[in-house]
Amino acid sequence: MRSARNRIAKVFKGAKVDAILLSNTKSQDPNFLYLTGFTGGVFEGDILIVMRGGEVLLTSPLEYEIAMAQRPGDMEVVQIGKGGRKDAVRRIRALLKGKRVGVNASFLPYSYYAHYKKLTKAREFVDVTENLSNARAVKGRDEISNIRVAVKIIKKAINGTLASLKAGMTEKQAAARIEYLIRENGGDGSSFTPIVCFGKNAALPHHLPDDTKLEKNSFVLLDCGAKYNNYCSDITRTVVFMPDKSSAKYKQMKEMLQTVETAQGLAMKHIKAGVGGNVSYDAALKYIDTVHGGKYKGTFMHSLGHPVGLEVHDVGPGLGGGRARLRENMVVSNEPGIYIPGFGGVRLEDDVVVTRKGGKIL
Repeated sequence: MRSARNRIAKVFKGAKVDAILLSNTKSQDPNFLYLTGFTGGVFEGDILIVMRGGEVLLTSPLEYEIAMAQRPGDMEVVQIGKGGRKDAVRRIRALLKGKRVGVNASFLPYSYYAHYKKLTKAREFVDVTENLSNARAVKGRDEISNIRVAVKIIKKAINGTLASLKAGMTEKQAAARIEYLIRENGGDGSSFTPIVCFGKNAALPHHLPDDTKLEKNSFVLLDCGAKYNNYCSDITRTVVFMPDKSSAKYKQMKEMLQTVETAQGLAMKHIKAGVGGNVSYDAALKYIDTVHGGKYKGTFMHSLGHPVGLEVHDVGPGLGGGRARLRENMVVSNEPGIYIPGFGGVRLEDDVVVTRKGGKIL
């Protein structure tokens, strides 16, 4: 209950609106999950009206009992059954008529916006996307706890998958193993489609698993995440499968692994509240571009990291070229990489909570 009230207060801070209307389509608005705290249910097409003193959820008979079981104490759940549209219209209009109403314009389709503008007879609709994003960017204790569990689950899934690798296994089979182990270890599912790269495919940062078979003395890159209570994790590990330690190829792969590991460590020193996200990115990039006589210059081709939360690429500042300052209790990924087309690539990624003293790996 206290968590829900705190989240509502954070969203309304600086928002010059009387109420906020969130409407799910066939997908859930992540802010719906943020403000309800629900961890189960589909809630397709549901309407959430948020006021400073509480929330009203309009839902179908399919979701009513699920909503009632999860609702915070200051939420009223209204069941809108067959033929109940007129009642729903009256209820929404009674709550919003003549008021300044906030909407999440980054999610709400225009057709929905036009419909609600006419339906509610609100005085004005205001985009509160920024208010929602600012509230969600800094995580509460319960949110960090959920992300921490999601990290533990995906680490177990990764370790289990690495232990099961064998020559001839396909990337698709490894991906299936990851997804099975997420569920087996208590996860609600994958936070995104697992990226599994064998051999040369590791040079492709967003390669999706195919029928490529695993061979000895080749890279294995696993980039995957789990969901727990709607919160995501995002972890990447790169190893060499059955290395031939006397080969020139292995020595090159080992050097790449050590270089990325060092870059990640250097970046960690700058992940701190009050410091721009660009500082850690610049530290990792400079190291990769200049080490070993500059042989890896230009091979680190993406930002250092992104926010992690209800969405795997969550709202708020990340670790890239932007100078936005990190705030305490933000969660970001730290994932430098080296990619050499035709040879392979290395990426190492951990999820990090920002504190005033520095970053802590979850």
